[in-house]
Amino acid sequence: MDPSIFHPLPGRAVFETALGFMALAWSKTGLVRLCLPEKTRDAAERRLLRLAGQATAAGDHTPPPWITALIADIRRYADGEDVDFSDVPVDLAGIDDFRRDIYAAARNLHYGETTTYGGLAEKAGRKGLFRETGSALGANPIPLVIPCHRILAAGGKIGGFSATGGSNMKEKMLVLEGVRVGPPPSTQASFGF
Repeated sequence: MDPSIFHPLPGRAVFETALGFMALAWSKTGLVRLCLPEKTRDAAERRLLRLAGQATAAGDHTPPPWITALIADIRRYADGEDVDFSDVPVDLAGIDDFRRDIYAAARNLHYGETTTYGGLAEKAGRKGLFRETGSALGANPIPLVIPCHRILAAGGKIGGFSATGGSNMKEKMLVLEGVRVGPPPSTQASFGF
């Protein structure tokens, strides 16, 4: 692993993928923040510093083995490979129980699997709280590992996405996973008429 991807501050890394530059921060407990693709290294670093602040692992600059493996897995994901992030340790210190429930339910969605905001709320034991679920996902500190991009609005619509690139990035990630979004093709088009 190229040591230049690791930020001078401990507990951070900025790295390039096929989708763009991504950044992450970790603590001794787990992943604290993941920033989805930006066009430049500087933009990814600025976003990470703005969102993660200074609250990351102090001291040792050497990343734990799981971080090195996670960066390799994120790169593979960006290249279109089926990657399972469900075993990545996450540090959700300071996150309320509602959001923890929503995030745990989202982590149970597999590559290419989607649900609606209402469906996720129900899976999390929070039936009927679809708007609150959308708000929780909009505040997700660890997108991709907590796969909020797999949650769609009712009727299969793309829904919102708070990461850089908005719903275009969400759609790009879903397409990588083989998910077709938007209205289905007309039956005539599907038969080639």
